Amino acid sequence: MSFVAEEIASQPDVWRRAAGLAATPAVTAALPQHGERVAVVGCGTSLFMAQSCAVLREAAGAGETDAFPASEFPHGRRYDRVLALTRSGTTTEVVRLLAALPAGQASTVITTSGTVPAAASARAAVLLDFADERSVVQTRFATAALALWRAHLGTDLAPVAGEAERELAAELPDGAADRAQFTFLGTGWGVGIANEAALKLREASQSWAESYPAMEFRHGPISVVDERSAVWIFGAPPAGLVDEVRQTGALVVQSGADPMAQLVGAQRLAVAIAERKGLDPDRPRNLTRAVMLADG
Repeated sequence: MSFVAEEIASQPDVWRRAAGLAATPAVTAALPQHGERVAVVGCGTSLFMAQSCAVLREAAGAGETDAFPASEFPHGRRYDRVLALTRSGTTTEVVRLLAALPAGQASTVITTSGTVPAAASARAAVLLDFADERSVVQTRFATAALALWRAHLGTDLAPVAGEAERELAAELPDGAADRAQFTFLGTGWGVGIANEAALKLREASQSWAESYPAMEFRHGPISVVDERSAVWIFGAPPAGLVDEVRQTGALVVQSGADPMAQLVGAQRLAVAIAERKGLDPDRPRNLTRAVMLADG
């Protein structure tokens, strides 16, 4: 079994542990306080988790929250706190951003070790060392960070972990691994989940995968799908969309499960397609565990 397959399977237990950590005083103090204006930043998978985090926090009424790629952070804006997500803690754009924040700016990093550069540059660090991974392809660290965030906002993660366990035990959607093109759709915080699902298919299996807010799919992207496609919808689909997609001949994948639990199925699909193609899902071509750029 690949490292990433083992890491995908471990997620329900990791989420439960992250939820417990969210209740500890030190972590509660390090995470955004109610009413703070917050920017959440990351790169790649961490950016997509940041997008979900921002929507969830605003929906909970906890305060204005924006999400940015670390490389595109608007330094002219004022935030009460900047929170960075980075598994390795060495990603160049994140480390540079944290180091460039003005003196006195509250900053928190969620990462895997207290000795990494990002932890040294932030004023507070939340460590998810139990969620670190051996695979280049990121799965459980990202979802553990999201689980921590959701628990901090008051969500009970026990039912979500249970749904993920059922997702792990279920068969993959019939015929999904045979498709040549994949589109992932979401609404609300599920848009970030859809973006992450598409990235997993691209990274692990070199598949043609796209993602969109569900309502935007009709505005052009639906033209790309046909009987070779699978359209995976996270959360409740907009009225009429499922019927429109089925008319194209595409396979529609949807359920009433929590989007984070549904993501487990998309992760499994990425690994299954990679293995069918004879690829190593732990070490995709042209990728490294962290992007570290030379100064200049």
